[in-house]
Amino acid sequence: MVRAHIHFFGTVQGVGFRYTCLSIAQQLSLTGWVKNLSDGSVQAEIEGPREKIDELLSQLKGQFGSFIREQKIEWVEARAQFDKFSII
Repeated sequence: MVRAHIHFFGTVQGVGFRYTCLSIAQQLSLTGWVKNLSDGSVQAEIEGPREKIDELLSQLKGQFGSFIREQKIEWVEARAQFDKFSII
């Protein structure tokens, strides 16, 4: 189990990005959260098996690749502090 702190830059607000992230995370049984930031970017904290987080990122890139200008990921040890995935 790992935790990914992810920061998405580009035109990622107003295109259904957070709701798609929520849907995919729930399908993959991942936990954490996703939120819009005031600078127009989106931030997420996601916990689960590394391969499932990679799958979520791959699906997001497949659907929103033209909207994501850059993404920064920091991988850390999971803390098991989330019981579900939500939009905050």
